[in-house]
Amino acid sequence: MKILVIRFSSIGDVVLTTPVVRCLKQQIPNAEIHYVTKKSFQTILIDNPYIDKLFTIQSSVNEVLEDLKREKYDWIIDLHKNVRTLSLKQKLKVPARAFPKMNLEKWMLVKLKVDRMPNIHVVDRYFEAVKHLGVWNDQKPCDFFISKDSHVNIEKEFSLLESFITIAIGAQFATKRMPYTKLIEIIEQIDRPIILVGGPMDNELAEQIIKHFQAKNIKNACGGFSLQQSASIVSQSKLILTNDTGLMHIASCFQIQTVSVWGNTVPALGMYPYFPNHSELYTIEEVKGLNCRPCSKIGYQKCPKGHFNCMNLQNAKDIVSSMTNLFPNNSVK
Repeated sequence: MKILVIRFSSIGDVVLTTPVVRCLKQQIPNAEIHYVTKKSFQTILIDNPYIDKLFTIQSSVNEVLEDLKREKYDWIIDLHKNVRTLSLKQKLKVPARAFPKMNLEKWMLVKLKVDRMPNIHVVDRYFEAVKHLGVWNDQKPCDFFISKDSHVNIEKEFSLLESFITIAIGAQFATKRMPYTKLIEIIEQIDRPIILVGGPMDNELAEQIIKHFQAKNIKNACGGFSLQQSASIVSQSKLILTNDTGLMHIASCFQIQTVSVWGNTVPALGMYPYFPNHSELYTIEEVKGLNCRPCSKIGYQKCPKGHFNCMNLQNAKDIVSSMTNLFPNNSVK
């Protein structure tokens, strides 16, 4: 059986499809699994042994349409479910199944603050698209495979010999990011070595934090490392403090203890850290009781209300307490 899985973006969403890919490959005899995604996210999947062929696009499915037609798929598993995937399925003329995306329920939660979302993780909703094939959730973590060339030697790169904490300071949207002042409040209470991870856009913030704490052992890994290298750093940490972002989901692949801090988005949307059967390995930190939250299912570049209370009112002491409770030796101080 030849199966095409579709998920174009983004980092976290693609990572969260990997249990479906693994189970398709392992549970269907002689299955051949292909995957199509955007080129910018190919490093998430390129070393995945459960994917037999990876197709990538820059902006249009027409870039790979003829190649996909030649494959003559038995099934398409649509884990994105938008206008673009609908168009692709129509052009390929192959039997297809999609997952329940819950667009109406998401709209009600964001716009009306009425929660009709099912109390299940999006990974379990993804599995709805393959149950007709007799494929079930194996209740194992997501997958992220790091190539040997992308392995980061922590001792050599950062001169660190002891266990460290990773702090993921970035996110695509500003309303999902802990502000500088909140990060300072939190880091002031941490005496463990810290590696700051993020993209090139987070480098300036990382340097500001390091400048503020000249006496602390804080390293900057923002912008100078690829996504696979950042994943390697995260995989070697003892704990990660993170916004609702892609590195949060990458950390869950390695079952790294996770303290996730939520701003304008909410876990009820189903995209919280995926730790099947091990909910004790993560905590969710959020300011409850705000009638403006969630203001979006993804985020904005600035708070629509101007106050940014969903992050500014986060309790730094509670966050550090959660980190302490999760840390292997029960202390981040």
